Amino acid sequence: MSKEHTWDKLLQIRTCGRDDTGADRYHHPYEPTPYCVLERLAACGLFRQGDTVLDYGCGKGRVGFFLSYRTKTKTVGIEYDGRIYRDALENRRTAISRIKPDFVLTRAEEYPVPQDVNRCYFFNPFSVEILQKVMARILESYYEQPRDIFLFFYYPADEYISYLMGVEELEFYDEIECDDLFEGYEERERILIFLLPGY
Repeated sequence: MSKEHTWDKLLQIRTCGRDDTGADRYHHPYEPTPYCVLERLAACGLFRQGDTVLDYGCGKGRVGFFLSYRTKTKTVGIEYDGRIYRDALENRRTAISRIKPDFVLTRAEEYPVPQDVNRCYFFNPFSVEILQKVMARILESYYEQPRDIFLFFYYPADEYISYLMGVEELEFYDEIECDDLFEGYEERERILIFLLPGY
């Protein structure tokens, strides 16, 4: 049994597979972050009990279930596709996690970021045009309630990196290499971490 299915079975959820049904030029297909990458993410030391993670384009909820299981963080997943959102709710019903993620059916760019959110996770869920609107929402929340907010970008597209490097408030914080987890070299196999510093 693959690690993907082993973790799903342990967490008592169903998140495997890719789904292009709701994809268009602005919204990318559903494809869960590999568990080996999530293991590395959870081990980076930046997720602790008391943190609140906002998972953009959460799909069926894998990131939230895994992080709550491993690090006891609270997670809110944002999903715009109603069918996939219903899969996330079904996973919430069956999951073993004591701290279960919350899921919100909405467009990411319309979601006002709660002031307890201090971690944001992205696996290329949407176009850079939507990312710009999402960043505006994150910055609104940040200015209303200044605090350290870490942003994690797995497998970042060049357009994402170019845009993020130009956001004045953001500081590049660190990088988690993931290319050794897969066959062949792929430069995008990494997690870029940015920080909005709370001062």
